[in-house]
Amino acid sequence: MAERLRIVVTGLIAQHPRLGGVAWDYVQYPAGLARLGHDVTYIEDSGEWPYNFDGGASGNDYVARDPQPTLAHLAKVMARFGLADRWAYRFPIDGSWHGLSDTKRRDAIANADLILNVSGTIEHPEQYRGRGRLVYIDSDPVFTQAKIANGEAAFVARHKAHDIHFSFGERHSAKMPPTGVTWLPTRQPILLDDWASGDAEGGGAYTTVMSWTSYKPLRCGHLSLGQKDIEFKRFLDLPRRLPEVKLEVALGPTRHLDWEEEGGSLPESLRADAAAHPEWEVADLLRFAGWRVVEALDVGGDIDSYRSYIQGSRGEWSVAKNGYVVGEPGWFSCRSACYLAAGKPVVVQDTGFSAVIPTGNGLFSFHTPDEAVAALSAIEADRPRHVAAARDVARDYFAHDRVLPRLIDDALTVRPQEHPQQQGAA
Repeated sequence: MAERLRIVVTGLIAQHPRLGGVAWDYVQYPAGLARLGHDVTYIEDSGEWPYNFDGGASGNDYVARDPQPTLAHLAKVMARFGLADRWAYRFPIDGSWHGLSDTKRRDAIANADLILNVSGTIEHPEQYRGRGRLVYIDSDPVFTQAKIANGEAAFVARHKAHDIHFSFGERHSAKMPPTGVTWLPTRQPILLDDWASGDAEGGGAYTTVMSWTSYKPLRCGHLSLGQKDIEFKRFLDLPRRLPEVKLEVALGPTRHLDWEEEGGSLPESLRADAAAHPEWEVADLLRFAGWRVVEALDVGGDIDSYRSYIQGSRGEWSVAKNGYVVGEPGWFSCRSACYLAAGKPVVVQDTGFSAVIPTGNGLFSFHTPDEAVAALSAIEADRPRHVAAARDVARDYFAHDRVLPRLIDDALTVRPQEHPQQQGAA
């Protein structure tokens, strides 16, 4: 492991003050690095305005123009992990900086050994050049590569500002066009001790936390890269096929009708009923098909409730974004890694990850409804074994003290023009 380093980490914790899962996605980077003994600063400078999920005072204003709730959320999260005086945030509405003084923030950037731009969240990465390396961590493989291949000028320019590139896509398939960038493999670091749960059984339901759509689908050459709405439709009748297993979805509050696609086919058993009720919202269709549906903001509106929801679940069942399924990058969800760390067996749609992470014990991948049924049935037939195996997978493949040292070593030693062939992260 490298000596004590000065490291800057970016993210979107402040932008999403009501999404506990997003906070965990990003905070486990600076918190994990600090626990490894590094000098860490978190900087959020995305240029993206924070959200009013309720539409604000007018009911139709989704831009949070008061920075105080956003700042209070970020300060609370950072203090929780011992980083109370180690963060800075630029409020995009007026450009004001908060947290660290300008002097300390600029010093952190100028003298960092590494700047880890997680999810490419820095609005102007060219302004973050210092003496150390500027590292891009791609958390949205396939969609990232599609934007580059499509020649989206601003997006391409932001990538070119970086010295080295990593991706949660550990094995980009030949289906994706070349981007001129070699992507080193990495995956999400998980703070295992923070997720330990003594409740082996959990609640009565397999759960997941998701948005029906997250952003507009993309086209790249002959490929159409959609969202979860396409994939979930194929598995809607799962509760009817496994009536003894309870399945629950914590659904995000925002629906983007113009982003949804006609692609994806409903099971035959549901087609007539769905056609007869065009007024049904997504939650109505899910409930009719036998799914429990809860509000994601209610069960995961902060880091504690989100963690409690996962720890209280029986396990996770979930689909992936259609783009991940089509592109087969080997992407694996931070959310699913947290379920594993809590000792909750996970059954998720394969994106190619089964080639780099072992499945069949604690973690199962599926392509078809039959495979999803078989996986859930296998867990229920020998639950204690799969609970223990879930923790083992989390420890061996996602523990912060395994993932982050590999990331640091590669970021410091691999020259951009000498990237090795893409391999699975150890």
